[in-house]
Amino acid sequence: MTLRPVLLVLALLAAAATPTVSAARAPTPVPILMYHAIGEPPANAPYPELYVTALRFRAEIAWLARNGYHAVTLRRVYESWRRGTPLPAHPIVLSFDDGYRGDLTVALPALGRHRWPGVLNLHIGNLIPAKVKRLLAARWELDSHTFTHTDLRTLSDAQLRHDIRDSRVWLRNVFHTRVDFFCYPSGRYDARVVAAVRAAGYLGATTTNFGLASPANGFYTLDRVRVNGSDGVAGLATKLRALHAG
Repeated sequence: MTLRPVLLVLALLAAAATPTVSAARAPTPVPILMYHAIGEPPANAPYPELYVTALRFRAEIAWLARNGYHAVTLRRVYESWRRGTPLPAHPIVLSFDDGYRGDLTVALPALGRHRWPGVLNLHIGNLIPAKVKRLLAARWELDSHTFTHTDLRTLSDAQLRHDIRDSRVWLRNVFHTRVDFFCYPSGRYDARVVAAVRAAGYLGATTTNFGLASPANGFYTLDRVRVNGSDGVAGLATKLRALHAG
């Protein structure tokens, strides 16, 4: 056999052993559910739709489990998108904004029955550190939701750095855990705010824009699915089915 056929055979063998770019799987879009307060809304609640009763919340978690969903952290989704690490079938992220008592008294045990983690977007000061540590001990992810929960677009550069960069530093120093993602208060952001989040070292950020989270959104403008108090299982199922169908 001459040299040229030998080289040709070796090249064909190498090509067969090396996956092509076109064979790589596209990143999996993942729903990120957006919860706020878990419990009964007080009589004077300015936004009663942000309250999901304990009964409805437990029913929604049970429905997700029965229908094959598996809750994961946003960090795990990010690793899958960036590095191709595997996700379970029907992955879903359960995020809880602000940090309310119901995260501990209702969400923690409800998710614990399935060994599921939640994602706490902490408005610093809403939960005392001891309670946050209980969530972290259950493998919840901790992300920043600022010190002030204000419209970041209205802040000076110094105030913006404090709410975005310094909140991350504070959380990492107090809880000794990764704080890799940011959640825009009330979903308000602009190009300047996004740039500040990126400069602070976060890997991504979540919005209140409705849709499946995907790298196609941009890592710093990830969509979520708001769960309202009036949704219940039927409303949540309708939202998820519509998104998956689209």
